[in-house]
Order: sequence, then C-alpha cells, then structure tokens
Amino acid sequence: MRLAYETWGQRAADGSNAVLVLHALTGDSHVAGPAGPGHPTPGWWDALVGPGRPLDTERWFVVAPNVLGGCGGSTGPSSPGPDGAPWGSRFPRLSVRDQVAAEAALADALGIDRWAAVVGGSMGGMRALEWAVGRPERTGALLVLAAPAAASAEQIAWGTVQTGAIRSDPGWRGGDYHGAAPGDGPHRGLGQARRIAHITYRSEPELAARFGREPQPGEDPARGGRYRVESYLDHHADKLVARFDAGSYVTLTEAMNGHDVGRGRGGIARALLRAELPALVAGVDSDRLYPPAQQELLAELLPGADGARTVVSPCGHDGFLVETEQVGALVRELLARAPRPRRRSGSPFSLPSHHLTPEERS
Repeated sequence: MRLAYETWGQRAADGSNAVLVLHALTGDSHVAGPAGPGHPTPGWWDALVGPGRPLDTERWFVVAPNVLGGCGGSTGPSSPGPDGAPWGSRFPRLSVRDQVAAEAALADALGIDRWAAVVGGSMGGMRALEWAVGRPERTGALLVLAAPAAASAEQIAWGTVQTGAIRSDPGWRGGDYHGAAPGDGPHRGLGQARRIAHITYRSEPELAARFGREPQPGEDPARGGRYRVESYLDHHADKLVARFDAGSYVTLTEAMNGHDVGRGRGGIARALLRAELPALVAGVDSDRLYPPAQQELLAELLPGADGARTVVSPCGHDGFLVETEQVGALVRELLARAPRPRRRSGSPFSLPSHHLTPEERS
C-alpha cells in the first residue's frame, strides 16, 4: 500500500503540532500552493495554509494525504497490482474505516502519536469523524464540515446513480479499462457522474441567479444548442475527466455510501460518545446534499461540541470550499481549543520516502 501526502510547516520533535487535513471526493493532497507540474489545479484551501493564516505554518505542521483508493499518488484502482498490471476490477472494496486505518499508518510513519487536530469536509469530514470515534486517543480536536454521521438513503441514491453512469459506459469494461487506447476509457460515464454530482454540490438559487434560462452564447436550445447551465456542467465534466480516474470515483463513492460511524458500535449516538475531545461541527446553510440538520445532530451528540456552526453561502455544499474566510474562522476557533503543541526542538524531522513529489503526481 502506498499513501501519498504533502506537508507544510515543520514538525515538532515530538509531533505535537501536527494537524491532519482531509480532502473531499475528487480532491487531493494539494491543499495549498499554485498549480504546476504534478498539480493540475491550485490548492483547494490555499487561503487557509501558510504563515499567519488559520493553519499557521509558523506553528503547525500540516499534513494532507491523498485518500486510499484515490488517484493522486495513493494506491487505487489505476495503481499497479502485485503482477505489475493495474488493479482495475481486482481492487478491493474499501470503507471509510479502511481509509482512516491507512492514515493511521501514515501517522505512525511520521512519528505522530496524536494529531493536534483533524479537519475535513464532505468525504474528508466523514474520515475526520471516523478518526475521532475510532481513534479518539490519537485525535486532539475535531472539525467536521458538511458531513453526516452516516450516509442517508438520498445520499446513497445520488452516489449510486453516479457509479451507475460510469458502469453503463461501454468503456468501463468491468473496471479493467486502464490499458485502453487514449480516449477509449469510461470518459462519458465519468463526465455524466460529475454532472449529476455537481448539481448536488450547488444550490438552486445560485444556479438560477447565475444562469437562469439563458442560452449558451452562439447556441440555440430550440435547435439542439445548449443552455448556459448545460455548458457549465459540461465544463466541470471535462475538467474532471482530464484529471481523475473513473475506478477511483467508483471506489470512493461506494466508501462514502457505506459511511456509518455507528455500524458495529451500538448505533450513532453510542458511537459518538467515544469522541470525548474538543469538536466543532459546521454545515452550509444552502447545502442540499448534506443538509444542516445532519450537522446539527452531530453537534448535539458529540460530547465535545457546543452546537452546530453555520457557514452562510449561496453556493450549496461547495460552500465549505468557497467560503474560506468563514471556514478559516472555524479553524482558528478549533485550534484555540486543541492541545497546545510543545515548543519545536531537536533536529529537523526526516520525512519518509513516500512524501509526494510533483513527479509522482504526474
């Protein structure tokens, strides 16, 4: 198993200043920094990481792994299996707990006994919550953004139609398409999955305000042309197809569908009692994928939470990525309650060899 990751700041000799940041479904380890070789997009929380920023790298050692099952350098369906061929359909089904177990192995390799804080939104929030419930002794504080205690029937339904779109593409080939000629993979299916998902990521009022019923310039919907909102969805589909693996999309979506912190632990309420640590939970007021009521329930049941916070945004679920000023304030609030890191001392820590490099991302 390989887990790629990126870091910012300097690790204290005892690892007490380490903060784990966990990305969403199609995110990656590139939390901060510009686009460039190996980084097709700028950091997805760039405004939050750096000197003087909420994740102040003068104080905190920030670690962001690419999730197990992903395609940003960590082992996933497109990775070589034991025989050298891509895993493809042989890649095992994963759970959020499996992914957190891999992240715990990374913490061991980095010499981090306990994270000062674990922070995540959406799928990253599911993993952050699993850290707090499954490994509370290794989680100093918790921030969960726009994520539930368990995937609901509707969320499973949205995920299932997306994976169904991919599997219905003739280019899917049962998951064994990685040796296909360029352009022959399940690109249409992946693009359609992204279109479906992106509708759930934004809000109806925002789409109405931005696009209304306007046609795409130069096109006539009455003659087979597109509306502007269709062009918008096509754009996001094309962007994802150019950088993401369909097998990883299926693997990660199925892991999210299976998310349930209460499974095998006596139910959600009993499971959350394990997380006796400072916790902040926030939802986005316009989120129709993971509605605020789910975060309100989490905040009510987590012993260390004192009520759910609200990120105000017209952007729906994506508000946890877009509203960096509000999210940054939450991060600062959480870290003020996190265990105080000891002063950094001793020799600089040497990172294990699987630290992500731009070449490994290419």
